[in-house]
Amino acid sequence: MRDPGRAGTLPTTSAELSRLLTAVRRGRVLTVTGRFREPRSLLVRDIARRLSSNFCDGAAVVTLDRPVGVCELTAALGSVAGMPVQPCRSRNPVSWLAERDMLLVLDGSDHLSPDTLSWVRGLLAVAPGLRILAAGRCPLAVEGEHVHRL
Repeated sequence: MRDPGRAGTLPTTSAELSRLLTAVRRGRVLTVTGRFREPRSLLVRDIARRLSSNFCDGAAVVTLDRPVGVCELTAALGSVAGMPVQPCRSRNPVSWLAERDMLLVLDGSDHLSPDTLSWVRGLLAVAPGLRILAAGRCPLAVEGEHVHRL
C-alpha cells in the first residue's frame, strides 16, 4: 500500500512496482507521468537502480531540468559516471548507442525538444538493446510506449 505520510517512499504499491520492473525488462519504452516531478523522479531512479545489473552497459540516468536538444542530450549522457565510452566524443552518438545494452533514463523528459524526440524515435529503430525509462508530465508518444500514471 502507498504510504503518503513518509517522505522518500515510492509512490507505488509493491505490486505496481513489480509490474513496472517487468514492463521495463520486456518493453522498449516506459514513461512515468504525473503532475509532480519528485514522485516521478524517485520512482524512475529506483527502477534504474534495481534493474541496472540486468543490462550489460548498466543504466544511465540523465536529469533534464531545462530545454535540451540532441547535442545537449548526448553531452549529458557523456558525463554520466560509469559510461563505457563517452558518446559526446563519438563521431556518431547513434552508432555508439546502437551497440549498447543499456537502460537510458530520461528524468524530466518534458524538456526534450521536438527535434530531440524525433532523434530518440530514430535511435530506438536502430538500437535493439536500448530501453528507455522516462519521467515527465506527458508521454513521449513513441511507438510501443507503455505509460504509468501516478
